[in-house]
Amino acid sequence: MKKLVVLTGAGISAESGIKTFRDTNGLWEGHDVMQVASPEGYLANPALVLDFYNQRRKQLLEVFPNKAHFNLAHLENNFDVKIITQNVDDLHERAGSSSVIHLHGELLKARSTIDENDVLDWQKELVLGDLCSKKSQLRPHIVWFGEMVPLLEKAIEITQNADIFIIIGTSMQVYPAASLIDFVEPNTPIYFIDPKPVVSENNFNNLTIITAIASSGTDQLISYLKVKNSL
Repeated sequence: MKKLVVLTGAGISAESGIKTFRDTNGLWEGHDVMQVASPEGYLANPALVLDFYNQRRKQLLEVFPNKAHFNLAHLENNFDVKIITQNVDDLHERAGSSSVIHLHGELLKARSTIDENDVLDWQKELVLGDLCSKKSQLRPHIVWFGEMVPLLEKAIEITQNADIFIIIGTSMQVYPAASLIDFVEPNTPIYFIDPKPVVSENNFNNLTIITAIASSGTDQLISYLKVKNSL
């Protein structure tokens, strides 16, 4: 099977009702990003940060995967599909995708503040006093601004081995995730799905832009792949 690698961002989950980072009424509305998504913000007011992610977690448990998530999962019937996502939700997994790398962490997990490898599944509220096995406070399993992205090297390796590279619902403005496109081997087909794409087909060799939201865009993608790969 050909190796199909998909980089997804907030746009793919927006159709499920999850607010996006850059929306006017988006996820960070009412909060300076450094207050709720940085180590410094957590040290200054851990209760605020925990409550912020409790609200995000509650919202996530009330929404469902959309057609785009299911379309990507169904591609596993014909391709070796690996998803690299900037999203912290679990909608890819709930739709049936079997190989998902979360560059920015996972909302439904918590981790120790003294051992980043001590990670727990977590669907309820996370509050001060919730401790890891080493008696240290648990924090959201989220990669905050200023922190290392531990799965970046793995994502780069997967990208370098892609036979087809697909980008869905990301502004390509958030680094280091946006840099992954630079690791795609020359002449590898690239598909960019976004209603307002920020790249041009002149920017990259073998680039196809699909100007659409994620659900209808992945429908078009599947049609392209059927034609070019004789599915």
